Amino acid sequence: MAKESNTNPKKPRFSSWWIYGLIAILLIGFQFFGSGNLSSTKKTTTSELQEYLRNGDIEKILIITNTRQAKVFLTNEALQKDVHKDVKDQPFALSPSASPQYVLDYGDLQNFENEIKDLKTENNLDTIVDYDTESNYLGDFLIGILPFVLIIGIWIYLMRRMSGGGGGGAGGQIFNIGKSKAKLFDEKTDTRTSFKDVAGLEGAKEEVEEIVEFLKNPDKYTSLGGKIPKGALLVGPPGTGKTLLAKAVAGEAKVPFFSLSGSDFVEMFVGVGASRVRDLFKQAKDKSPAIIFIDEIDAIGRARGKNNFTGSNDERENTLNQLLTEMDGFGTNTNVIVLAATNRADVLDKALMRAGRFDRQIYVDLPDIRERKEIFEVHLRPIKTAETLDLDFLARQTPGFSGADIANVCNEAALIAARKEKKAVTKQDFLDAVDRIVGGLEKKNKIITAGEKKTIAYHEAGHATVSWMLEHAAPLVKVTIVPRGQSLGAAWYLPEERLIVRPEQMKDEMCATLGGRAAEKVIFDKISTGALSDLEKVTKQARAMVTIYGLNEEIGNLTYYDSSGQSEYGFTKPYSEETAQRIDTEISKIIEEQYQRAVEVLEANKDKLITLAERLLEKEVIFKEDLEKIFGQRPFEKEFDQKGQENLNGEKKTEEITVEEKEEEEKKENK
Repeated sequence: MAKESNTNPKKPRFSSWWIYGLIAILLIGFQFFGSGNLSSTKKTTTSELQEYLRNGDIEKILIITNTRQAKVFLTNEALQKDVHKDVKDQPFALSPSASPQYVLDYGDLQNFENEIKDLKTENNLDTIVDYDTESNYLGDFLIGILPFVLIIGIWIYLMRRMSGGGGGGAGGQIFNIGKSKAKLFDEKTDTRTSFKDVAGLEGAKEEVEEIVEFLKNPDKYTSLGGKIPKGALLVGPPGTGKTLLAKAVAGEAKVPFFSLSGSDFVEMFVGVGASRVRDLFKQAKDKSPAIIFIDEIDAIGRARGKNNFTGSNDERENTLNQLLTEMDGFGTNTNVIVLAATNRADVLDKALMRAGRFDRQIYVDLPDIRERKEIFEVHLRPIKTAETLDLDFLARQTPGFSGADIANVCNEAALIAARKEKKAVTKQDFLDAVDRIVGGLEKKNKIITAGEKKTIAYHEAGHATVSWMLEHAAPLVKVTIVPRGQSLGAAWYLPEERLIVRPEQMKDEMCATLGGRAAEKVIFDKISTGALSDLEKVTKQARAMVTIYGLNEEIGNLTYYDSSGQSEYGFTKPYSEETAQRIDTEISKIIEEQYQRAVEVLEANKDKLITLAERLLEKEVIFKEDLEKIFGQRPFEKEFDQKGQENLNGEKKTEEITVEEKEEEEKKENK
């Protein structure tokens, strides 16, 4: 059987390019044969021609006037001579008498004629001199039609590329460029995502579950006189799960689900975007009940009239106008609901956001500590772990992480474990993955001098010392002087998740951030450029206190923050130059006050700072336990731990009962 398979190889697939190649070869062949290039015609010179004339070897000279060429035909006697043996045989000539033996390019026709006439008279020759013109019809035809063929070919190629390739289907051919590019999901084969795969997002899940219920059982709501909502807009930071939530809706709804991106409507041809919108809603109505999901709707939904300085017709605005018409045009009984997702809701057009189009705006926020624990449970399912991981600990170690970040942590932990030749993923691999994502790649081979390393150690020790001594500063997790990414060292904290922040809390955080530069000043009486990121952070915080949150007494209860996002198009500041000077003064005043405060804290604990820095130089990485050995128990740690544990579990632990509460309980029991 193996031999038979070898002797009968697969036949090559037929391609239309073979036909094009064959036609090109035939045309070239006709051109080649027609011009006589394959015959034995030989080029000669004027002197040789004169010699042949004197010898009486030439029977006829045919002068081609339009090509300045003369064809020489020899007599039969001349063909027998040795001098003409190279042109005797003409294998490719159709007729020996029809093909010349020599060809000559002459210059001036009058001089050429006079020379031949003189030679004929002198030698008494009867050589025939004739005149003719030649036309290469095939060559002229090809030259005439070739530009048009090239233009048409380039146009077809561009149209195929711009309309989504050369395949069939909607948008694939030239005349289907106005068709919708939406992908229709089949609930049986294409998608397997359900609401069980979406961790956290409890409020958002409730909203979209109700949308699914609208489509499954519309009479439940319409029988009471209610109307099914026409659209829902998912808004939130990148990576929080907006697209994942839409995939879950596609898996749960069991109805046709059209998915596409906002950029799929945008095309260089006028009217294509509006045509695709019309075709999309026509397909959805034909298959109703159905769901349309438009990801990154800000690509076509930006506010009209912005950034249109040319005054010309804007194709994106036409697409948006058609979308507005379609959403408000179809009736409530069509059972077509539009879902859209964006992280730039501030730039969307107001007409798109009004009731009757996107009736509901579902905000998908960053997950809190409980939701992060649920997300870890989802992404740890395929991960082979060596131990039972403390998910509460992992959730605490990833404040501010989105769902996409947590998925990246789990994947990075598996890669780190595989790189270390481990059979399973451990807790340390997850911690290394968090460090890798937040801080960057570890660079142990970075060249650092002893003096620079000492400065970095005292800088990081200053951060740790100040944060340990302040009540509202974030508790420390570990300090390292191993370079990562762009940083030469880092102090890792576990910030408390607050919904509101008070001025004293912000000032304590700023003071801890300035602890690094303050330590350089206290120990070396010199400062360096290593505090760039620290200064950037505290400057932003101080500016937010003064200009956004109204937490400065001098400026007062004013804010210059514009939540509508329209301020980015303005070219003027919303305050006067005098107010700008006061703002700059207050920002500088806040930062300098916290810097001096950090210096005072470090001066009071200088011996402990030196001890901590020396241990950091020795071990390169120190943890919270090392600080407890040097500074003792943190006075604010107990209160924070208790609150964090209460917030984590969602329920309060058993608290100590005071004497008064015991007496009240005894009175109730006696009654």
